[in-house]
Amino acid sequence: MSPSPALFIRSLLFNAAFYVNMIVLMIVGLPMIVLPYRFFHAVLNTYACTSLWLLRVLCGVGVEWRGRERLPQGACLVACNHQSAWETFALFMILEDPTYVLKRELMWIPLFGWLARKSGMIPIDRGTHVKALTAMRQRARAEIARGRQIVIFPEGTRRQPGAEPHYLPGVALLYGELGLPCVPIALNSGLFWPRRSLLRLPGTVLVEVLDPIPAGLDRRSFLRRLQGTLEEATAQLVAEGREAQT
Repeated sequence: MSPSPALFIRSLLFNAAFYVNMIVLMIVGLPMIVLPYRFFHAVLNTYACTSLWLLRVLCGVGVEWRGRERLPQGACLVACNHQSAWETFALFMILEDPTYVLKRELMWIPLFGWLARKSGMIPIDRGTHVKALTAMRQRARAEIARGRQIVIFPEGTRRQPGAEPHYLPGVALLYGELGLPCVPIALNSGLFWPRRSLLRLPGTVLVEVLDPIPAGLDRRSFLRRLQGTLEEATAQLVAEGREAQT
């Protein structure tokens, strides 16, 4: 079924407002590169708040947070499934001081890359394999020492709701090396912010913080437990979201 003209127009308005808001906040945040990090952290939180507000007002897309009480205090590893750009900013609303593992090419973008370095994002060169994983581990340890939450998307790229999972070894490497609990976060954002689409579909994004996986498991057991837990919860949220859309 073709989208209605109203839905198409509202989606276009949101996309324009979203990127204008992003660019304005990047310009505002640029002078803060020379200031203590706490000032720039406020800009990141503002970006998340305003983006969610624009999405709700212009497109009717809200969010329901579940299980926030399961988040531990201080440093931890966060493994979130990745369905859209939504989770790249929205998790700032529930995590105290997150930093993301992201592909190195994003660090080359003017303004964005400079500010990503200031915010302590962790770039990974997916073409160098062992070398990239070693660098990721070293950077993650530095951010963990500051009490931050390391957010990683286990598959490394976006996946449509319901598609077959393909978890990469990076999340298991970090889990084994950092000696921290891993908090899985399931969501169904791809139903409302579809991959490779300009449309933003009205509804409520469901996000569920699952029980932390304690430190100390071997990597293979951890990855099997993470994938089973996260995929089961994600499937339930996707089914619930699709039922609400009908």
